[in-house]
Amino acid sequence: QVQLVESGGGLVMSGDSLRLSCAASGRTFSGRGMGWFRQAPGKEREFVAGITWSSISTYYSDSVKGRFTISRNNVRSTVDLQMNSLTPEETDVYYCVAGRSTALVSSMRDAAYWGQGTQVTVSA
Repeated sequence: QVQLVESGGGLVMSGDSLRLSCAASGRTFSGRGMGWFRQAPGKEREFVAGITWSSISTYYSDSVKGRFTISRNNVRSTVDLQMNSLTPEETDVYYCVAGRSTALVSSMRDAAYWGQGTQVTVSA
């Protein structure tokens, strides 16, 4: 069974940092690029960050570039998202995504599997 399980969400203050983690089953993770998306109520799901299978390349949305860092551990089958300087506008459900190939995930069409999401709430 394919599974992606996110953790690390919670309530933080504006300007704080938070680290999300995604644990994947071996079949899901092996040989796949990974990514993170987010979605607020009533809004479309948006890309946040992506990373290739080898970690040689990463890609970020303009809104998070310089503040967020995506990383992965292929031995542990985990992918993390370090988020710094969070703003209230980034209060969303954050989703972990496994891609269709070794290439990084940069859009929803690249996604093969989705996690259930973890809530991040940033208070002013």
